[in-house]
Amino acid sequence: MNDDGLILAIDNGTQSVRALLFDSKGNPVASAKLELEAYFSTSPGWAEQEPEYFWQKLGEVCQLLWQQEAADPDQIVAVALTTQRGTVINLDKNGDPLRPAILWLDQRRADITEPIPQPWRGLFAVAGQSSKIDYFRSKAQANWIAQHQPEIYKATAKVLLLSGFLSYRLTGDYVDSVGAIVGYLPFDFRKQRWAGSSHWAWSCSGIKSGQLPKLVKPGETLGLISAAASDVTGIPAGLPLIAAASDKACEVLGSGGLKAEVGCLSFGTTATINTNSFRYVEPVRFIPPYAAAVPDAYNTEVMIYRGFWMVSWFKQQFGLREAQRAKELGMTPEALFDDLVREVPAGSMGLMLQPYWSPGLNDRDMKGAVIGFGDLHTRSHIYRAILEGLIYALREGKEQIERRSGRRINRLSVSGGGSQSDAAMQITADIFGLPVERPHTHETSGLGAAIDAAVGIGLYKDFDSAVKAMTRTGQVFEPNPESHKLYQKLYTRVYRQMYRRLKPLYQEIRDITGYPE
Repeated sequence: MNDDGLILAIDNGTQSVRALLFDSKGNPVASAKLELEAYFSTSPGWAEQEPEYFWQKLGEVCQLLWQQEAADPDQIVAVALTTQRGTVINLDKNGDPLRPAILWLDQRRADITEPIPQPWRGLFAVAGQSSKIDYFRSKAQANWIAQHQPEIYKATAKVLLLSGFLSYRLTGDYVDSVGAIVGYLPFDFRKQRWAGSSHWAWSCSGIKSGQLPKLVKPGETLGLISAAASDVTGIPAGLPLIAAASDKACEVLGSGGLKAEVGCLSFGTTATINTNSFRYVEPVRFIPPYAAAVPDAYNTEVMIYRGFWMVSWFKQQFGLREAQRAKELGMTPEALFDDLVREVPAGSMGLMLQPYWSPGLNDRDMKGAVIGFGDLHTRSHIYRAILEGLIYALREGKEQIERRSGRRINRLSVSGGGSQSDAAMQITADIFGLPVERPHTHETSGLGAAIDAAVGIGLYKDFDSAVKAMTRTGQVFEPNPESHKLYQKLYTRVYRQMYRRLKPLYQEIRDITGYPE
């Protein structure tokens, strides 16, 4: 038993939900994991899931945790929650879901027919940002519901993100963390609070006054675990639920990234590079930084949408041999996929990939590309080129953040499922030309939530001391000078030129086929 007790962190991602116990030094004590059906789709481009499914699986994973000898619920002193971002749930006046949750992966769009009110219309026109505002309006889930399901729109009493919905089920209160607010909601990212009544986001989001939960800062108490929640989860009633943040924000904190000089890479379904900053710095002009897992701080983020999704796609389409062999050998498939990477030299014999799998907010013509195919290339070359392309894109994000912030990133920490690949970590070091650290636990989002809880209940006086005590480096990958020299040439002379030269063809593709919309 730890003298300070244990912290329960619940991490509800896109593909799994995990219940994790940490001690006050950040050591994992016990864990349980359940795979999730990420979403169902009843129409092309839709991604939905039943809210009750999320709550059911949260209860099941907690009950699974208690079956482990090291997991004693009586030793828990606090609970924290981190979730996937941008998943929206509509509740009626009784707190019951009105329809399936619309996930962050969803591609539906509302029709934009009316202009936004003045003076915002004129201001955005002068700034050249009218198209971004129209994109925000079309992506706002409430606008689509108002157009296509008016009866549900009318009956909606609360609009919650998944974090707010699970917090409501755990405590009985409509409350959420400032650090969890990412999506098409009337949120003032600069002031980190719901937008004022005259803010443009109210008229553009379709959200009504009173439909949103109360917000508290990371490290503050959201509420107490209710008796009803205790019956479902086995978490002792009366324990404090401490506000954490979104999964990406918690990964930054769990990686020890408190300073702007630390670049925190996430190798997940969505790949990101993030820095923690106490200054408001837009990574792309007019695209706000998100609230961090530290109060009054920001995450300056560049996102590669569906980043390591491409790695999962490759494994599903071309990795059956490794999956079967790994099962026979009693090992993880990832170890065998690393062998595929090592079969191929740095640069993949000229095979180059650009991972723009989805259109960008600033450029609706963006598409992915693989160039340089020759008859000597095998699936091993393709797999390595996928990893290299993703990491080129993250390096591009690093340079973008440095330009916008005026601060150099001189240290890299990598988390997320993809960080467990030694080959991916070495390629990262070689492409960036910097040492790359793997934290002592790959559960950095859960650890970040646990750090919020540790500060919230007073185990540490501040976040600096909590991070110092609860995070540390597990392994460091040093760049290979020869590989870095090769990658430097490929990055500057090929990768950085690819999109500019291919964009006219992407425009032709859109004009001819209508894809992407």
